[in-house]
Amino acid sequence: MLNIKRRVLMALMIVSGAMAAYSQTVPSLPTEIYVEGGKNHVQGIAFDKDAANMYFSFTTSFIKTDIDGKILGSIDRIQGHLGAMTFNPSDRKVYASLECKDDVIGAGLSSFAKGRSMFYIAIIDVDKVNQIGMDSENNEAFKIVCVRDATRDYHMTGFADKEYEHFYGCSGIDGVTIAPKLGKKGGKDYLYVAYGIYGDNARNDNNHQVLLRYDIKKLNEYSGTVKFGDFYGEGPDKPESKYFVYTGNTTWGVQNLAYDKETGNILMAVYKGRKEIFPNYDMFVINVADKPLKGKLAGVLYDRTKHDVVGSRENPVRGFYFKYGSTGICPVGDGLFYFAEPGKSSSSGNQFSRTHLYRWTGDSERPFERLD
Repeated sequence: MLNIKRRVLMALMIVSGAMAAYSQTVPSLPTEIYVEGGKNHVQGIAFDKDAANMYFSFTTSFIKTDIDGKILGSIDRIQGHLGAMTFNPSDRKVYASLECKDDVIGAGLSSFAKGRSMFYIAIIDVDKVNQIGMDSENNEAFKIVCVRDATRDYHMTGFADKEYEHFYGCSGIDGVTIAPKLGKKGGKDYLYVAYGIYGDNARNDNNHQVLLRYDIKKLNEYSGTVKFGDFYGEGPDKPESKYFVYTGNTTWGVQNLAYDKETGNILMAVYKGRKEIFPNYDMFVINVADKPLKGKLAGVLYDRTKHDVVGSRENPVRGFYFKYGSTGICPVGDGLFYFAEPGKSSSSGNQFSRTHLYRWTGDSERPFERLD
């Protein structure tokens, strides 16, 4: 009887300790953060725990706020499409995708492209963003490095049963996150960059999500400041790894990536695809501990070499329906996530992000629950 009482007491202590830790976490984070940008919608968000700051990309501008949404600084006049972002506490920099291209997405954003397209990682030194309305040109706070592998695949054409413009359906880049190497539970962190993928229903080579893994220090060594009208071409010739994740069709590929250290999950938020043979989920998840397998790419007839593949036609990666994430997702610890919910202000006419706090449940039907 005494042992039973001790066990019950210990269990109660563990539960109360967990509840206390949870109660200390949740009140310190606002459940809603409202920030207005300009005419373009929010693309990505990042959380800086040490400084209690939030970072937002609104397509052509970068905004730094405190945890309550007060704007502390911004970088404007960004030439191109600034997309998803992630914060690296080790060097206190934000890493964001930046597309400069001459297509339907780049129209009006990269006017100097004119038939040329290149893709970059923007490296933003957040501690140097100390004014509102800073310019992106010749600014040490805003550097870029070329993602040469994605740029090559975008311009490549494959020949098989027919002609395939853009290898693997590559439309550019978007989702980014920082995580260990796939197949390992921990260790060194790397920057992951996801391809944008054209959602063309008439082709079968666009059913994988392509993830590039880069050494963060090397990326910084290649980086340089922006000069308007120039295409900066410096960057690693190839990534450390190139992974193909079989999800089925999407529209424009992975919009946002997010690595959750608590679970080891890498979340991939997408605009759902339109091919009827697939479930067409809004979000997919892989675990960083899952080791990729060498194999040929299903449906890619012009490339029969073996690649690092996660998932397959017979065993696709896990997915679920959740309408938020494609315009911004970031983990904040303890199983909590911020999701950016876009909208347009009726008074100012500006686009805004109403960022809400959610808890990961892991449930297939309801993977996240909102905290109010």
